[in-house]
Amino acid sequence: MSRSSRTKGERAALAAGGGSGRRGGLNPGGQPQPALGAPSSAPTSGGAQAEVIALRKIPDSDRALVMALREGHAGASVELVDRYGSFVQSLLLRVVGFDPDVPDLLQDVFVGALERIGELKRPESLKSWLGSITVFTARAYLRKRQFRRRLVWSMAPEDLPEPSIPAPSIEANELLRRTYVALDKLGPNERIAFALRFIEGLSLGEAAELCKVSLATIKRRIARGEAQFLVAARQDPVLKERIRQSGRWRDR
Repeated sequence: MSRSSRTKGERAALAAGGGSGRRGGLNPGGQPQPALGAPSSAPTSGGAQAEVIALRKIPDSDRALVMALREGHAGASVELVDRYGSFVQSLLLRVVGFDPDVPDLLQDVFVGALERIGELKRPESLKSWLGSITVFTARAYLRKRQFRRRLVWSMAPEDLPEPSIPAPSIEANELLRRTYVALDKLGPNERIAFALRFIEGLSLGEAAELCKVSLATIKRRIARGEAQFLVAARQDPVLKERIRQSGRWRDR
């Protein structure tokens, strides 16, 4: 079953269960087997059942966490989310904006990471690897959202789905809201490059690494994103005034 065809409940079960392909379900003998992160039962020498709980603490290094995930250490998947959940969520919000699908995207990132943890060649680069998965997850979503928004114009308001999470207060986030309206005019690659550089505040090298492109390519994307953003932003009177007052873009 492909990841896109899973239900939210199935994705949640996989994320809770861990990576390396070891999930709850039936073992080859047809008996139930627990998901990762849950205590498992094993027979003792006397034939009785005893609870086997992993007490070994995962060290703080990313290499140790990756090894634990690959070995099926109980609680490793929870540790991964605890360690990098805020980082991934922040990156998604910077790129996608305040969108009701962000919780699902957050889940998709970690499910994808758990499924592909064996592909990570440099365990010490776990954070940047997660960042790349986040960027590509966001890019795929932005492309789908652009297509979906084009279809919205042919739909009646009552046919539109209700948001699963409330939108932020327009009064409290007016400038941010206007900024993301302008960013919606950018292509996915340019929007991601712009957001990583100017909203997330990454260096050129960091942005290029997350996007898996060369330094020259990320520079071109950022330049195109800047130009497209300024055109879109100057159509909004509030953003236009902020640009006029800014030191960076006043003379552009």
